[in-house]
Amino acid sequence: MNSSKDSPKYYPDIDDNIYSRMLELCRQGDAYAEHKEFAKAIESYHQAFDLIPEPFEAYTASTWLLTTIGESYLLMSDYENASHALQEAMYCPNAIGNPYVHLKLGQAQFELGDFEGAKDELARAYIIEGKEIFENEDSKYYEYVKTFIREVE
Repeated sequence: MNSSKDSPKYYPDIDDNIYSRMLELCRQGDAYAEHKEFAKAIESYHQAFDLIPEPFEAYTASTWLLTTIGESYLLMSDYENASHALQEAMYCPNAIGNPYVHLKLGQAQFELGDFEGAKDELARAYIIEGKEIFENEDSKYYEYVKTFIREVE
């Protein structure tokens, strides 16, 4: 997961002290996630997200935090909340076209039985990143992609 390590540079509009606190909360969340304490991780990530100024959609930090929250919900099998967080991420900078965000949203939709939504998102992930994006994921997602994209092996 590593939300803090992989996070992009912050926008200068976020105060340095607030950003430092956000990273601290993300590191705390990552530690919880490493121990599979996803509810605690999500709580830490939400605390970090709550520090982002409004409108949150203007900040890249929102993209990676909402994606991390969504991924954590996926790991808890809470697909409804995962889908909600990941759909919110799509309104934030650099989410559309990010294969990882599309992959995670597609997975949540697949698990909710929204196969049309899953098809769109998983296809985007595949088209942007190729088969590699599915390598560390449950094979059922790649198998699903193979049913509707011709050039998939």
